[in-house]
Amino acid sequence: MRRAHLLSAAVLLLCTACAGPDSDSGKSTKNAVDHGETVRTAIERTSADSARVDERIELQSADSSTTYVFAVAGAFDMAGDKGRLTVELEDSGMNPVEEVFVGGTVYVRGSRAVDEGKWASAVRSEALTRYFLRAPLNDPEHLLRQVKAMRQVSNEGEEQVDDAPAVRYRGTIDHATATLRMTTETKRGLDDLREKLGDDMPVYADVWVDGKGRAVQARLSYFGGMKAMTTMSLSDFGTKVKAEAPSAGEVVPVTAGEDILLA
Repeated sequence: MRRAHLLSAAVLLLCTACAGPDSDSGKSTKNAVDHGETVRTAIERTSADSARVDERIELQSADSSTTYVFAVAGAFDMAGDKGRLTVELEDSGMNPVEEVFVGGTVYVRGSRAVDEGKWASAVRSEALTRYFLRAPLNDPEHLLRQVKAMRQVSNEGEEQVDDAPAVRYRGTIDHATATLRMTTETKRGLDDLREKLGDDMPVYADVWVDGKGRAVQARLSYFGGMKAMTTMSLSDFGTKVKAEAPSAGEVVPVTAGEDILLA
């Protein structure tokens, strides 16, 4: 529990330095054509399928002394609104958290909200996050929704994703999109910081589109004297996803209006 509280405090202090992109974060000016429609179409195509999900969330403290890394893995049927994910906080000594998405409900085992061995159940649409650039309950569709709103989208050329060619598109998302469904405490801290800095705290969005027009990788990143970056890779499209609700005796309903994860 203490580690989780320290992590939450660290994330609220992530952006204490002056905002400004580092050498990898600046938006490209390769061309003036907006490729937003291409990205939106690719995300819609991906959202109508199922896929293997591998996600890495990196949160670095303002003094660069500590980097917290979450690893999320599993399979998700975006069209069927169901999936299974395992979440680990690397080098924490904490047990992995299991998540099962079934329609409008998310079941979490390893949650700090219920006794060990029980599953916390929360309304998916009401779940919030305490962390900058981390989706509520690590919901992959939330991240896709955010990058779909990217603006001033440029074509960055072809790159390799999972040993296959894909075109990388880059843009930014606005503050409202970046803070979508955050807890009141975290959002207030970021709003106060944004006001002090006097800028939009630019969050960069990247989407890689393969030859079949699918979004095979998505990334959100912020660099302002610190680092916050979430990268989600999607593969094995069409994979079968088995996700069933736990038995009623194992489930404890909780209020979804806060982050119920252990870390």
